[in-house]
Amino acid sequence: MKYVKQFMIILLVALAAEALEVLLPLPIPASIYGLFIMLLLLLSGLLKAEAVKDASGFLVEIMPLMFIPAAVGLMESYVELQGILLPMLTAVAVTTVVVMAVTGRCAQAIAGRGRKEKDADQ
Repeated sequence: MKYVKQFMIILLVALAAEALEVLLPLPIPASIYGLFIMLLLLLSGLLKAEAVKDASGFLVEIMPLMFIPAAVGLMESYVELQGILLPMLTAVAVTTVVVMAVTGRCAQAIAGRGRKEKDADQ
């Protein structure tokens, strides 16, 4: 029953995000609204991380499966993409390296901050 409750919370946030997308005349996808809603709920303390921890962990574990439809769509669109294949692959390679570098730097900064706080507490 715990998982059902956690999924319902996530689904309600997604529903609110979809409603915002329809109501607001901004070119922002519902997924971005959903991320901000969830962030605000967690930061404000209205929603504790434990309230969605197990369900969100499950969703992260199965996330690679969610890329299969997108990959199939790309394979089906190969003929249309042939003309821009090299620029597209270049953009994908460059942005992948940039995302990896920024993520690594952020992780190092957070880990360093955690060590400083731990050392200050001792």
